[in-house]
Amino acid sequence: MKLLIAAWFVVIQTFFVQVTFANEATSPEKEIPISEQAFVKSINQFSKADIIQQFGEPAKADDVKIKGTDKIVASIWLYHFINTTEDGTYYPTTELDFIDDKVVMVAFLNNDGTETEMPVQEYSIPVQ
Repeated sequence: MKLLIAAWFVVIQTFFVQVTFANEATSPEKEIPISEQAFVKSINQFSKADIIQQFGEPAKADDVKIKGTDKIVASIWLYHFINTTEDGTYYPTTELDFIDDKVVMVAFLNNDGTETEMPVQEYSIPVQ
């Protein structure tokens, strides 16, 4: 009888573990922080799809393709008013430079991205 009860506990426990893993797999991804330093530290953990899911399509996107193919190997995306400075004000433009699907550089601009003014802050992101 004790063996039967122990077997039922194992079955019930296994069921709850499977339900927990299923719920974790369908839960939304971790949110991308918007403050400047936290954004820079974490952005390379997110794919293009993750970024689009949170911020929508970029205001402007330029892709670099391998000549003669449609394979995109690098991209430059511009977003407006998605990141905050240390004092909580928004940068007018954030530039994300990608190699394949990962961000390799972030630039925070005090203009709309069409001017030639240098970025306020520019960060190279280590590729993992």
